[in-house]
Amino acid sequence: MRAARLSGSVLASGDMPDRAWDAGLSVLLTREQIQQRVAELARIIAADRAPGEDLHLVAILKGAFLFLGDLVRAMDRHVTLDFMAVSSYGKGTSSSGEVRMVKDLDAGLEGRNVVIIEDIVDTGLTLSYLQEILRARSPRSLRTACLLNKPSRRKVDVKVEYVGFTIEDRFVVGYGLDYGERYRNLPYIGVINAG
Repeated sequence: MRAARLSGSVLASGDMPDRAWDAGLSVLLTREQIQQRVAELARIIAADRAPGEDLHLVAILKGAFLFLGDLVRAMDRHVTLDFMAVSSYGKGTSSSGEVRMVKDLDAGLEGRNVVIIEDIVDTGLTLSYLQEILRARSPRSLRTACLLNKPSRRKVDVKVEYVGFTIEDRFVVGYGLDYGERYRNLPYIGVINAG
């Protein structure tokens, strides 16, 4: 397999941003780095529940869909799933600070062990809103897993029990994350280069 060095990371040839539609990107996290960490998180999350205890994952759309898919496939236990959609970005590169619900859950949470699955936590405003709403629905437990954590952008303190990667304040795309609904299908996480 051909490899290249970019930003200090060794990349598989499939991760190279050399196609016309992703040419303005630099790779931050490779497909292999993501898959390895997601598998580790799946083991940790599953181990936090006793065998036979239910585990209900609530993915926040649209960004967390790939993370959720890979996470549940790496779990060796029965899980149930649901989805919510909220918006605080619109089509820009920074959070508006105003969170609005676009899609609510299909099932109740009362008495369930719930893990919120988020793509990225930056200001904490969206996650704080979600945690408050879901906590009011009386789950047995409520925890949060995020793929990417940007603590330098926090405006409110939020608890995140499971973190994939902590990153600097850069606008990232790929592996479910988008810019104007583009780049979600990239197998890696990239940074949009200015200019």
